[in-house]
Amino acid sequence: MCPRERDMSYKIVKKQPLNPEITLMKIEAPLIAAKAKAGQFIILRVDEKGERIPLTVAETDKNAGTVTIIYQKVGATTLQLDSLNEGESLHDFVGPLGAPTHIEGLKKVAVVGGGLGCAIAYPIAKALHEQGAEVHLIAGFRTKDLIIIEDMMRNASSHLYLCTDDGSFGFSGFVTDQLKELIEAGNQYDEVFAIGPLPMMKFVCRLTKQHNIKTTVSMNPIMVDGTGMCGCCRVEVGGETLFACVDGPDFNADLVDWDDLAHRQASYKAEETASIKHHEEACACQK
Repeated sequence: MCPRERDMSYKIVKKQPLNPEITLMKIEAPLIAAKAKAGQFIILRVDEKGERIPLTVAETDKNAGTVTIIYQKVGATTLQLDSLNEGESLHDFVGPLGAPTHIEGLKKVAVVGGGLGCAIAYPIAKALHEQGAEVHLIAGFRTKDLIIIEDMMRNASSHLYLCTDDGSFGFSGFVTDQLKELIEAGNQYDEVFAIGPLPMMKFVCRLTKQHNIKTTVSMNPIMVDGTGMCGCCRVEVGGETLFACVDGPDFNADLVDWDDLAHRQASYKAEETASIKHHEEACACQK
């Protein structure tokens, strides 16, 4: 079920910059708030002529009827979305889409997030924590100034390990270094969940494979349309072509063809650059 909530205005009830690149929004969408589970996503359009983009459901409040999304200003649509303020509304807000993350029966897990991927890792960690699992949440950022949702992640985990590439805060190094240290310290994880840039997920998979730890990765970063029609989110899993938006977004990391994914992810850079330029020119004309 994917309620479109035709009578709703999808009002923005909260807008909070988390760092210079990333913003949190809470949207009025009570039907979606009542149904969405960890790992699922929504599709929104800013206006009637706008591009459809998928964003992970970071959090829901069933009582308030709100859905929290967290986005990075990296393309024309997210820049347009960021131009809206509290009290204004989105044209479309559809969901929940995708399959929920499978968390049943897990007792001890590591959830690894990188950058904006922490916004996707957070609801998974929270769901696991609420069902009583011991959750080690490892969150990596380039530098201290880019850290987001620290308090939210701390409350959604048994232990929060913050990492910075430049050593400006917390653990000095990559999330894979922190995960390796925890594994070598004797932590026995039922499963590892990794969400973030493709290279990060690939190297987490390499590490956990050495220790025979089941690992699940989220393919949200490769989604475009979110319905399976565009084909952009296809991923080779165990020799089979699947689609992240309808078959996932979660997949067994050991079965993913990482090299194929890396090649295809670079396919749309020229179009993304042109789209941003068009958006900037349109904004300049309106001034």
